[in-house]
Amino acid sequence: MIEPWRGEHHVYAIFMIPGGYLNDKLFTVTIKGVGSFCGELDFGGTTVAYGVTAKPGHYLMKALFLSRAAVWLIAQGKGDELKQPANWRLGYGKLEEKSRTN
Repeated sequence: MIEPWRGEHHVYAIFMIPGGYLNDKLFTVTIKGVGSFCGELDFGGTTVAYGVTAKPGHYLMKALFLSRAAVWLIAQGKGDELKQPANWRLGYGKLEEKSRTN
């Protein structure tokens, strides 16, 4: 959702992560011709949030984007790029099973 005029926490993305994977709690938004912005995730581990329901075996994470940065991007004519899912990235990796020795 991109509504920075509504105040803090109204510019965000919801990521759906497969179960068995952990994320690094950091995300980036890259806007062509401007650069990359970094941020931290707000919450995680839920299966329903903001009208989004995770697929079976997945969980949701919310990435908050700074409102002032969003307003600046919109003023630069980059609001549509901010809305593009391909511009948002989240790092995550598969959990490794620990082997037991008996």
